[in-house]
Amino acid sequence: MLKHNQLELLSPARDIEIGREAILHGADAVYLGGPSFGARYNADNSVSDIAKLVDFASQYHAKIFVTFNTILHDDELEKGRKLIHELYDAGVDALIVQDMGVLKMDIPPIELHASTQTDIRTLDRAKFLSTVGFSQLVLARELSLKEIKAINDTVDTPLEFFIHGALCVAFSGQCYISHADTGRSANRGDCSQACRLPYTLKDKEGRVVAFDKHLLSMKDNNQTENLGALVDAGVQSFKIEGRYKDMAYSKNITAHYRQMLDQFLDVNPDYSRSSLGTTVHHFIPNPDKTFNRGSTDYFVNARKDDIGAFDSPKFRGVEVGEVLKFGGNHLEVKTAEPLANGDGLNVLIKREVVGFRASEVKEIGDKHYLVYWHEEAPENIDKVKAGQVLYRNADTAWQKLLTRESSSRKIGIDIIFQETDGKYDLVMIGEDGLAVTYPIEGEFEAANNVEKTLQGLEEGLQKLGETIFEAKSVTVNVKTAPFMPKSLLNQIRRDAIEQLRVAYVESNERGVRLYESEDKAAYPSEHITYLENVYNQKAREFYEEHGVKLIEPAYEAHQEKGEVPVMITKHCLRFAYNLCPKQAKGVKGVQGQVRAEPMVLMHQDEEIRLEFKCRPCEMHVMGKIKPHILKSALVGSEQGV
Repeated sequence: MLKHNQLELLSPARDIEIGREAILHGADAVYLGGPSFGARYNADNSVSDIAKLVDFASQYHAKIFVTFNTILHDDELEKGRKLIHELYDAGVDALIVQDMGVLKMDIPPIELHASTQTDIRTLDRAKFLSTVGFSQLVLARELSLKEIKAINDTVDTPLEFFIHGALCVAFSGQCYISHADTGRSANRGDCSQACRLPYTLKDKEGRVVAFDKHLLSMKDNNQTENLGALVDAGVQSFKIEGRYKDMAYSKNITAHYRQMLDQFLDVNPDYSRSSLGTTVHHFIPNPDKTFNRGSTDYFVNARKDDIGAFDSPKFRGVEVGEVLKFGGNHLEVKTAEPLANGDGLNVLIKREVVGFRASEVKEIGDKHYLVYWHEEAPENIDKVKAGQVLYRNADTAWQKLLTRESSSRKIGIDIIFQETDGKYDLVMIGEDGLAVTYPIEGEFEAANNVEKTLQGLEEGLQKLGETIFEAKSVTVNVKTAPFMPKSLLNQIRRDAIEQLRVAYVESNERGVRLYESEDKAAYPSEHITYLENVYNQKAREFYEEHGVKLIEPAYEAHQEKGEVPVMITKHCLRFAYNLCPKQAKGVKGVQGQVRAEPMVLMHQDEEIRLEFKCRPCEMHVMGKIKPHILKSALVGSEQGV
């Protein structure tokens, strides 16, 4: 569990190789999926692999969190319980949990974190979850600085907040449109991503407000400018989204936020990072060069009307120049920086990103190029106009840097070679004060050339090579300079370094589970609906123990057969198109004429009704589970499997 003054950079990993690089690039903690129940299909890792990553991370006192954030069917409870024991035995520091049934399982004392899918966007909910056994709360992405501070002022549990990556348009844990349409449950990591589809928006009269746009697709989260304000509001763990993302994304985004947080720590010495070591990057991080849909700080500062990626959910990249002419099998372009064979280039045509890999780049002037594509021309590329902006979403030269060793992470140590009562010791003291003393066995003759011997000792002890350590200082404090062969000194240094490394691993403090007191906290409501995602008997028992009288089952239980909100979001299309009653307030000739009446989204032949709740400032996407889904076996059940 984080200490009150510690800040944690938390990076995602699709696999343990990416997890290892995230740590080398500056992550204080890494989160990844286990072999099941990780809420991300195709992002699973074996327990044995996770154990290897735990061993690597422990050297730096970095933490490994495993996502266990699906809702479980009763048929899965025993399998889940066994897996939690295996993860605990593998040394995992914490589980990220959505299903409250986990708190009623017979599990080891592993630290539990409340997933963002537990929908922590109210003070009451944060207070409740802080009392029932969670060591960290992952806040809803939609919260403002003021709301975060109000939670921090009330609860003692460390707060975690997403600072970068893809944004789900719905409140996490409150999206069921995928399951309603396809039977694929977002709460079980199998979202069909209906939010990235194109829609046409119509008002109650059937008039088109927006045609064929990606109206539920958000820009990507980027809190670079708000890190200091988030710390002031009470955030301690800064979470990067992206367990599906590749190695380059992890290296680049982790490095970027490591540098940003280090800059903050340099001028705010009352805070410290939660793990050890200094990271040196061998490239210049740039968030714009890895996949994104544009950037937004969402609702952290205020509601804004430009949070959507309505034109396209694809990655446009960085603006590099302009198109001069279409040439049949190439474009003639002028750029601000060099292009190279293999670069990914694109232009925007009718709101769609049209791109290609440059199979050949010919420079015909100063940053003036002909860029060719493969035999088949990209669709609609012939519609490009002179003067259009050229974007690059794959920078070949920059990406090559990230395929190599692009960062190193070292723990600084002071090395002392000392003599006591005629015996020699090698003392190594880490930057956090951890020290080991390695006794040097044997009798040694006094060196003839004292100055050369002392210089050789200093130089030999500095050579820490590929270890996780670097020498900040080397002190030789002896009465008699001993004659010592280089091979022996090298072996002594290696043995002492390994002793120190093992000491770091063994001194790594593992979190332990917090337990609720016998006086059970009352849940904020005595009636809970499908929105609480209760899918098994253990979860029912949990809520009953906390005073809930009426418990409706999860949407995946197929009890909600009528039209209900299948997506609840703070993103509002009325606001985005200046049709919000609050926007109209005080506007002459408009006030009183604009009401939050329902609207309709159209995708192909399907009509989706939108309701607007002005008091909480929410948009509800209404839907009904399809008949063939109702007839199918419940996900997670033995029949469903």
